[in-house]
Amino acid sequence: MKAYVFPGQGAQFIGMGKDLYDASEEAKILFEKANDILGFRITDIMFEGEAEELKQTKVTQPAIFLHSTILAKLLDHHFQPEMVAGHSLGEISALTAAGVLAFEDGLKLVSKRALAMQAACEAEPSSMAAILGLENEVVESICEKVEGIVVAANYNCPGQLVISGTVDAINDACELLKEAGARRALVLPVGGAFHSPLMEPARAELAKAIEATTFNTPICPVYQNVTASPVTDPNEIKENLVAQLTAPVRWTQTMNQMIADGVSGFTEVGPGKVLQGLVKKVDRQMPTESAELR
Repeated sequence: MKAYVFPGQGAQFIGMGKDLYDASEEAKILFEKANDILGFRITDIMFEGEAEELKQTKVTQPAIFLHSTILAKLLDHHFQPEMVAGHSLGEISALTAAGVLAFEDGLKLVSKRALAMQAACEAEPSSMAAILGLENEVVESICEKVEGIVVAANYNCPGQLVISGTVDAINDACELLKEAGARRALVLPVGGAFHSPLMEPARAELAKAIEATTFNTPICPVYQNVTASPVTDPNEIKENLVAQLTAPVRWTQTMNQMIADGVSGFTEVGPGKVLQGLVKKVDRQMPTESAELR
């Protein structure tokens, strides 16, 4: 069984998608349509902009979505997943590629999500930190003892858990986690506390947009971040997508479930190879590859 996985924020790079734009008239049409929908030329930033500009959440998220979904579309009949998943933002890419969302609707949701998350980040100083070398239970237990808001946000792979919360709580947690034996406790250069209760204003705003959007039955099961389980019911997919903004990304659990369900290999669709690296940390023997035009 073949699984296709879609990356989230952090996989972006200047020049991303230019090869697709140049190689295909269909890709060019979709990229230009995206420029119209977004109201600015995101292609200029993606192809030849400044790294700082591309790093803005309102630009990064649509850029990665466009790279992933247009690449999936250009794979044509080669794109025959038996299961899909996406990391955080990548979940919307996965849903679009799997036919749950129309391209235009997926892009509008991503744009709405990015703007709402950026506004939530600006409302209160917050951050995230990667914790390496500790068991999940140890990290969770220490976060519960810290004053203020700090929670487990991304279960990326065994021994790598990202925490999310207010700046002071993150700093306090990092000190305690180092004392507990963490190999590293690294504050990340992100705009705010994604996948934490601090994203509640963004979750509420996105919920309205999701409710007003048509969701179709996917062509294969979608393993969603919130449950790490396969879902095909459009209403359940909607509920999980709304919950995702304030809930942790259970990526390790998702990979383990896909492996238990008989996956034979993973193809990463989008910029970078981050997810392939995480798969190898879960199962070193599992075949991985990047999606490529043929």
